[in-house]
Amino acid sequence: MLARRIIPCLDVHSGRVTRGQQFGRAEEGGLRDVGDPIALAARYNDQGADELVFYDITASVEGRTALLDVLCAVSDRCFIPLTAGGGVRTLEDIREMLLAGADKVSVNTAALADPSLIRAGAERFGAQCIVLSIDVRRTGPGSWQVCSHGGRRETPWEVLAWARKGVELGAGEVVCNSIDSDGMKNGYDRALVRLLADALPVPVVASGGAGKIEDFGEVFLSGHADAALAAGIFHSGEVSIPEVKRFLRAQGVPVRI
Repeated sequence: MLARRIIPCLDVHSGRVTRGQQFGRAEEGGLRDVGDPIALAARYNDQGADELVFYDITASVEGRTALLDVLCAVSDRCFIPLTAGGGVRTLEDIREMLLAGADKVSVNTAALADPSLIRAGAERFGAQCIVLSIDVRRTGPGSWQVCSHGGRRETPWEVLAWARKGVELGAGEVVCNSIDSDGMKNGYDRALVRLLADALPVPVVASGGAGKIEDFGEVFLSGHADAALAAGIFHSGEVSIPEVKRFLRAQGVPVRI
């Protein structure tokens, strides 16, 4: 079994790392400032994170590209693989993020509007560089609807159908973001993660809901995730990455120490 990955996430708004609940909106006061992205990147790099994710969470809504200067500064201090996303609409946007220091680029809203972006990105830069990020809301037992524009707009897509389409087009990894679980600290939506992990031939990253150290073990052991992404629980210092890895190893989950 391959080593499972622990991935802290920097949700960046106006150059600062922020946190909210269920994709809360900045204009409605739904986000709180939790720190400087460069300092947090340095902390997680030094703690032994397997990767780092940088999301400019309002770029798509505001119709702009990501904050490349902040991404450059983060990549200069981060010596682990870095995934970046937010406002990616064209091949040139992907290229600029890679040049700014990203190892992988996350596509979401623009890919829903034009799925050919996934194929074009994979053909030009390699499937390993293209991550399909999917924001979903639960609509019933075993049913999730894909949303765009930071969770603000519903789409016709059901989560598994869209994930399969994205992988067929060339996405090398899928991140499933549970809007319902985001920031609630009630645990990952393991049924959602397992649905995708059992059906897709590429790694699946769980995102949304980590509130205690046991949540990581559950999403790996019963959710079948390849990686777990978390933000608030790490930013607050409630749990450190080394603590999570020691716990997982004791549970029989393979991790890099």
